[in-house]
This record gives sequence, structure tokens and C-alpha cells, in this order.
Amino acid sequence: METTTVLGRLRGAQKTAKGVSLYSRYVNRPAGRVFAAAAYRLGMTPNQVTLTSAAFTFAALACVALVRPGPGTGVLVYLGLAVGFALDSADGQLARLTGRGGPDGEWLDHVVDCAKMILVHTVVLIAFYRYFELPGDVWLLLPLGFLFVAVLTFCAGLLREQLGKAAAHGAAGVPGPAAPPSRLRAVALLPADYGVFCLVFLLLGDETAFRTGYAVLAAVHALFLVLFLTKWFRELKALRVR
Repeated sequence: METTTVLGRLRGAQKTAKGVSLYSRYVNRPAGRVFAAAAYRLGMTPNQVTLTSAAFTFAALACVALVRPGPGTGVLVYLGLAVGFALDSADGQLARLTGRGGPDGEWLDHVVDCAKMILVHTVVLIAFYRYFELPGDVWLLLPLGFLFVAVLTFCAGLLREQLGKAAAHGAAGVPGPAAPPSRLRAVALLPADYGVFCLVFLLLGDETAFRTGYAVLAAVHALFLVLFLTKWFRELKALRVR
């Protein structure tokens, strides 16, 4: 099958854009389509793509913890994380294209996502301790706080999705048509997008800039966590009373 044909089929099998930021919609998913098409031509399985994504991501994170920060290191780390994120989109696209997805692939994908989420803040803590001249030890608490916010958001969102599916499956009647994706919402979600978060590592060459950018993102993600928890609780409560 020609590459252009594969790309066309991948576009047709794309997941809905609802609840997706502009970065994921116009940068990460299109990049993932290219990687998925290449993986298809190479005969790779979705799980192999997932493991390749993990290799890029974990290699980049190892650099944060083991290599003294600098401008060159920051660029390499960002590229590794960005490629890993695009491959994380490619595995699902390849699964839908080939029909080779399954519970094992979904489980592996979530395991890698969870490991990535924990490690990305752990390596920042290690870098703070090993290489940064921090104004005070209190800065060491920042990656721990960010990690708490990230894990809670991930777990609560996953539970919201699964409980929502179970409630919808058990409900009578046919659900109405889904609302079209909101561009305003896609813009508002940009600060919470993992791809946008990865950009902060381009600042690794400047300790103050990196600490400031990381702290701002931590505060934004904490705010989004409060908003998401409130929204998800209300949605699940509404499902209960139907």
C-alpha cells in the first residue's frame, strides 16, 4: 500500500478532536500519522511502536538526570520527548488502521504513560538536587508537588472515562449526537497539553528560566486539576440520577 494511501486511511480512522488541545490536534496527531504510516510500511505492530515511544522518552529523561544541563542538552531532551509523544499517538493510529489493537496494547500504552508521568518529574527533582544552585531547599518540593498533581489528574481522568463508559453502557436509550469540538476549548487546553509541557526543557540551559517556567506550569496544572475534578464529579453525578 502506498504511503499516501496509508496516510489517507489514517486520517479517516482518527479519533475525535473533542477535548483535545490545538497542539495535539495540529502537531502531535499529524506527526503521529507519519510515524504510523512508516511503522505500517516496516511491518511493525502497535505494541512495538509503543515500546519505541518509551525508548525515546526514557532516553531523553535519563539525560535530564545524568547529564549536566545546557542548551544542547535541552534541545536533545525536547526532541526525544516530542518524538516519543508523537509515537505515543502513532501506536493507537496504527492499531485502528490494522485492526490489531486489543486490551494488551491499551494496557501497555497506559503503563508507559504512567511511567513517563512519574519519571518526568522525578528526573527534574534529581537535576535540581545534582546540578542546580537553588535559592532554597524548598524548591525540591516543587517536582514532588507537580508529580502529585500529574498522577492525580491521570488517575481521576482514567476513572472518569471508565466509569462514564460503564454508566452509558448500562443506560437505556440511544445517546444523542456528540457536540462538535470547540476551538476555544482546544486553545484553553494548551497549557495542560503534555506536548506544550515538553517545551520547558528547551530552557535547561538557563537555570532561572527553567525553574520559572516549570513553576508556572506546575501552578497552571494545579488549577486545571481543580477544574477537571469539579467537572468530572458533576458529570458522574449527573449520570447517576438519569
